[in-house]
Amino acid sequence: MRKKVKRSLIILCIGMISTALLLSGCSGSGKTSGGGSAAESSGDDTKPITLSVFMDAPGQQPTADNKIYKLIKEKTGVSLNMEFLVGDLQQKLGVMIAGGDYPDLISGNDKLINAGAYIPLEDLIEKYAPNLKKHYAEVWNQMKDPKDGHIYVLPSYGVYTGSVHDTTYQGPGFYLQKDVLKEMGYPTPKTLEEYFDIIAKYKAKHPDMIGFETLNFDWRVFPLQNAPEHLSGHPNDGGVIVDNNKAQIFADKDIAKTYYKKLNEVNAQGLLDKEAFVQNYDQYLAKIASGRVIGMFDQHWNFQDGENSLISQGKIGSTYVGFPLMYPGAKEYYRDRGGLNLNRGFGISVKAKDPVRIIKFMDALMTEDWQKTLQWGIKGEDYEVKEDGTFYRTPEQRKNADNNTWKLANKADSFFGYMPKMQGSYSDGNATDPGTQPQEFYDSLKPYDQEILKAYNHKTWAEFFKEPGPNPVYFPAYTIILEDGSAAQLASTKLNDLSVKYLPKAIMASPSEFDSVWQDYVNQIHKLDIKAYEDRMNEQIQWRIKNWSSK
Repeated sequence: MRKKVKRSLIILCIGMISTALLLSGCSGSGKTSGGGSAAESSGDDTKPITLSVFMDAPGQQPTADNKIYKLIKEKTGVSLNMEFLVGDLQQKLGVMIAGGDYPDLISGNDKLINAGAYIPLEDLIEKYAPNLKKHYAEVWNQMKDPKDGHIYVLPSYGVYTGSVHDTTYQGPGFYLQKDVLKEMGYPTPKTLEEYFDIIAKYKAKHPDMIGFETLNFDWRVFPLQNAPEHLSGHPNDGGVIVDNNKAQIFADKDIAKTYYKKLNEVNAQGLLDKEAFVQNYDQYLAKIASGRVIGMFDQHWNFQDGENSLISQGKIGSTYVGFPLMYPGAKEYYRDRGGLNLNRGFGISVKAKDPVRIIKFMDALMTEDWQKTLQWGIKGEDYEVKEDGTFYRTPEQRKNADNNTWKLANKADSFFGYMPKMQGSYSDGNATDPGTQPQEFYDSLKPYDQEILKAYNHKTWAEFFKEPGPNPVYFPAYTIILEDGSAAQLASTKLNDLSVKYLPKAIMASPSEFDSVWQDYVNQIHKLDIKAYEDRMNEQIQWRIKNWSSK
């Protein structure tokens, strides 16, 4: 599952989140980015309105005087009453659906689409949102639900303009702490054996460290389930691998057994966190933030809040570098071109009080001026402009951007993470965000990070992974919607349930019992109607190839 959401947090307090914030007040400065003129609403109606918003991940409320939300209110009239996820997502969605009680804006979710929680957006966009229509012009057909042709969610990532520079890396990989790499002489592990040998040797010297961490909680099961597809040379397609445009599950295949048998050995060596299979997401992040975790397989965006806490603590050596481990003979496919994250973003609910006003608001924020404000900040406060027009930040501004407490008062990261956004570069040539402005990225790195990159002869973290070619037309398969109550959805749900149950059991079994536990797992999988699931995936892959291919 590919959804990038930046959230400022204090890790140990993340579970104690207030569920609402009424943002009010006016900006004292009235400043905006990119040349001075204030960002304006796309419609005439800027009367005060409060929109209720639900976001499907934990987060922390911004301060009441947050300058970006105040500027949004001043220029558009919109205040945001934001609720973050607390507890189990599926339980929360079930309660919302059962009661039909939805906020104005809801983060995208297949379950909510199947439940009819969102209104169609295409007519609203055509009539009231020229900026959104322009933004999504090249992917308009991809956004349509194949069942009824409607657009229900505005994708938050995957639409690019101008030049694109990969600097950071947010995707899947086998991660190791930078301190570990330095102490071990800057190794480049290429196989599971090499990777876990590094962990074993480092932990022997530092017994209080956690060797290998993983997560098997709620919808965030991909740190445990997705590694086999990448080790075998496939991109992130979720629960299936796709060869020659044909999908099949891999949970019962040898590529999965090989990986989990290795984790079984790792567990027997005492390298696996004993609490890994009983912890929730907040506890997982807390362990990352403690600086005690040597390594894990995950997608960077999923543990980045823990890493942000380390950065705020000045523990740069405890942050991570990812590596693309491979099975012998497999061809690397970890890094991709960031396909459109269909049905992940914001949708307008059927209970929204004023859909026209909402779509006008979202459209207003899609101007370059607003995007610069949301991504770079306020000119003269959060970034500067050289005589040639190049955006950059001072050391103090970079320090602020690394501080979670500062961001709660000066950034709108939580809301912006789900919003439609420009990626790539603006019309003036500047990158859409500081992290992808090449020189700014390098200048913003701590000396320790520059030392690590120099040791590996790299300039960016993305260079640790092979540069991707064009995405397959269908990609990614995990965004294919399984119709509610269908045989395909039932099989997919039961397959996930079996994985959640049996993978920890197999990994924690004694090595002599692994094969029997694994065979029991495979036997249970084969009792499911896997064909219905695979047929649905293949039907939709072929539909996408037919309808999404360039004419």
